Parts: sequence; C-alpha cells; structure tokens
Amino acid sequence: MTDFQDKARAAERAMREVFPATPLQRNAHLSERFEADIWLKREDLSPVRSYKLRGAFNAMRKVMAADPDRRLFVCASAGNHAQGVAFMCRYFGVKGVIFMPVTTPQQKIQKTGIFGGDAVEIRLKGDYFDDTLASAQAFCAEQRGHFLSPFDDPDVIEGQASVAVEILDELGHVPDHILLPVGGGGLSAGVRSFFGTTLHYTFVEPAGGASFQAALAAGHPVKLPKVNTFVDGAAVAMIGSQTFARLKDVEPKDVVTAAEDRICTTILEMLNVEGIVLEPAGALAVDALVDVADQIKGKTVVCITSGGNFDFERLPEVKERAQRYSGVKKYFILRMPQRPGALKEFLNILGPEDDIARFEYLKKSARNFGSVLIGIETTKAQNFVSFLAKLDKAGFTYRDITNDETLAEFLI
Repeated sequence: MTDFQDKARAAERAMREVFPATPLQRNAHLSERFEADIWLKREDLSPVRSYKLRGAFNAMRKVMAADPDRRLFVCASAGNHAQGVAFMCRYFGVKGVIFMPVTTPQQKIQKTGIFGGDAVEIRLKGDYFDDTLASAQAFCAEQRGHFLSPFDDPDVIEGQASVAVEILDELGHVPDHILLPVGGGGLSAGVRSFFGTTLHYTFVEPAGGASFQAALAAGHPVKLPKVNTFVDGAAVAMIGSQTFARLKDVEPKDVVTAAEDRICTTILEMLNVEGIVLEPAGALAVDALVDVADQIKGKTVVCITSGGNFDFERLPEVKERAQRYSGVKKYFILRMPQRPGALKEFLNILGPEDDIARFEYLKKSARNFGSVLIGIETTKAQNFVSFLAKLDKAGFTYRDITNDETLAEFLI
C-alpha cells in the first residue's frame, strides 16, 4: 500500500467520528439500460449533500493537529465548499469566515448559515468569484487565518480520496470503470491517486467549463476565457495546479464533455425515474454513461453522484433545457400575414400532439406581415418533421431559433 493510500485510509477512519460513509447503491434502471453492473456512489447523501466536507474535514484536522491554537479558517465559495467548511467549523468549534459573491442565491447563503451556526460569519463580497476570492485571501492574510482551498491542496485531495476508500470497502473489489466529475480536480485527483491505473476512468466536464481538457492540451493549467456557470459545482475556469500534477498523464480520450442541456435530461430522468435529486455537477457522471456505453457493457461501473444541492426554483429552466435538447420543444420567429383567417390557418397546421407553449404577436398597422415568437411542445421530436413540412406547403416564412444562443437568451 502506498503512502497516499495509507493517508486516505487514515482520513476515512477519522471521518467516521463525524459522519457515516455514504452508500454505494446498485442502480437497476441504469444497469439494464446500459447492459452493465452500475453502482452509484451517493455523495449527494452526505450531511451537506456533497463530498466537499471530506476535504474540508481532512485539511482542518491536519492544520489543527500541527497548530492547536489555530482558530480562524477562511474560504471563498458560492456553493458546496462553503457548506462543507461551515459544517466542519461548527464541528471543530472554530471560527470560519466564508466569503460569497453578492450574487449568491439566498438559498445557498441560508444553508451555509444553518450548517455553520454561530461558528461562521458570511461576508458577501464582489459580483464575480474572482473578486470574492481576492477579498477572502486579503482578509485571511491580514487576520493570519488559514485559507481552505476548495480543491488545490494536498490535504483536501487526500480527504476526497476517502470516496475511493469507501467504494473499495463497500464493493469488496476494485470496479472495472469509474466515472468522475471534474471541476477543480480535487475529487478526481484523490480517487485516481488511490486506485492508480488498475481500472478505467472517464472524467466528465461540463462543455462550458472544460478546463481539464484545456490543461491536457497545453500541458499545464490554463484559464478559460469564458465559463458557462450553469453547472456551478464543476464550472471552473482553471483546474488546480496540484490536482493537475496528479492528472497530467490522463489520456485525452478518457475526458469527455457533457452539454449543459443534455445534463438537464439526466437530472429529470434521475428525479422522475429514481427519485434521486442531483444538482447539475452531481449528474455529470451519470450523464456521461451514454458516451462510454460501448466500453462498459458487462463491466462493473461506479458513477460518483457528487452533489444534490439542487434549488428547485431552477426546475422550470432544467425542464425547458431538457425539452429543447430532446427535440420536443422548439421556438420559431414566424412571419404571419396580416389578413383575416391567417392565424386560424396556422393553428390548423398543428398536429394532435402539438401544443403552443409561447405566443407573442406584434401587429404593425402599416405592414403586410407581423412577427410572431412562438414556442411549440410536442410528444415526439419527429412530430416537427410533418409540422415544418405543412408550414412550408402553406407558404409560411419562419426561422427556428431554438439553438440560437443569443436570440434564445434574449427572447426565451
């Protein structure tokens, strides 16, 4: 057993005084669908509904062992890391100052406060995370506190590796294949460092935040010029330097990106079929099963569902994005002739399974045509083939803006 494995096992043993191991559950639905033996490592069932408290616990216990007088810990986070740090500050009886962007949803602020209680102080600084991070680090240096990185810290990486320890103990053997979400890289670096190259890995990033792929291509961590923050638990502009040092020899073919809209279909499937609530980052590993379907048939596969901190106010957006990805909902800008009966003629084109979800008509008196923004839902994507054929035959002029990001963001 390597030194890293020994340390990960020691961290996992120490955690049992604080919270139980998260369950490793075989999923019959996914196993049947992909013709494999698929297990879910349910980090969404931890006390803070993510794996982040593992790294926070391990880093804090080591700092306090080396410096018993240390009583101030500082972090910058708008999500799961903040909640993990808050939980552990309360457990250890130390003060935590947690910096969050001013734009952080109130629900996340409240949850962090609940986990930390009187042990934590929440400070809202900056509109963007980079500003928040700078404020946190400046405060930490001024107050001589200990800054808790969400991923780029050897003790955090070691703590996240406890996930691998539990997988091995609960499964009883090393799985054939593990699918891991990648953001800053702490979980992936920890799990891979524990298991080594004895199995096949698939690392999954959101398409709008593929910093691991960018780092592999460059040979070192690089900062993405733009990040889509929909998958907020994994949308990181730059993978950590210490995490990448443990992942730099990963084959690029083993890193896949998941489209944000496709992730939404997985969130809904797991909620509706299995009753499992996953946040976008927590659904990444399950979502990528379709990318490796040919590789995993007949294999024992573990997907790490890394978090379940899903704000249900986002559910309408998730449903909308899932419908658009699945092709059962489309948006059009339609030129409607300004004559009596034109609208009725259009409505007669709709099929029995088609439904109007959005209709905005701007009639301009001096024009022969008016512009209509129309959204249509149907039960099967192929229904749009006949619908569009009828539109063409009737001579209507239209533009499909479903996948036009600029127009869709502005109009939809």
